Amino acid sequence: MTDTPAPRPTSDIHAYLAELEDIPGTRVFTAARARRGYHINQFAMSLMTPENRDRFRADEDAYLNEWPLNDEAKAALRARDYNHLLDLGGNVYFLSKLFSCDGLSFAEAVSTMTDMTFPQYRDMMLNGGRSPVGQRSIKGGY
Repeated sequence: MTDTPAPRPTSDIHAYLAELEDIPGTRVFTAARARRGYHINQFAMSLMTPENRDRFRADEDAYLNEWPLNDEAKAALRARDYNHLLDLGGNVYFLSKLFSCDGLSFAEAVSTMTDMTFPQYRDMMLNGGRSPVGQRSIKGGY
């Protein structure tokens, strides 16, 4: 017989999902986050077509103004502040359309979300990734 934890009651899904916010640097893409970032993600997906990429590159402000984005989202998009965009409900897979539009690989773009250069980030990932020590819980400190 193995010691397995009792199943978690699912009566309060919001409380359960709130617990996931305790993981440092992690933003779980919940339905609430999806609703918040809907227009950011729709904008990013629009960059799948060459015509839209060309229009965006030609005049970012004009293209962003075609979308119902608030000033905070527009500023984060202009700055390519991917961590802030994730906080605003952006989905990294949708935002990858913006990475690509800028000529960045996924790994290069993700490295900008860390305190490392791309070569440092690449080497860290090739060597097994970041240590989980200190990365498992904000409130628990481990």
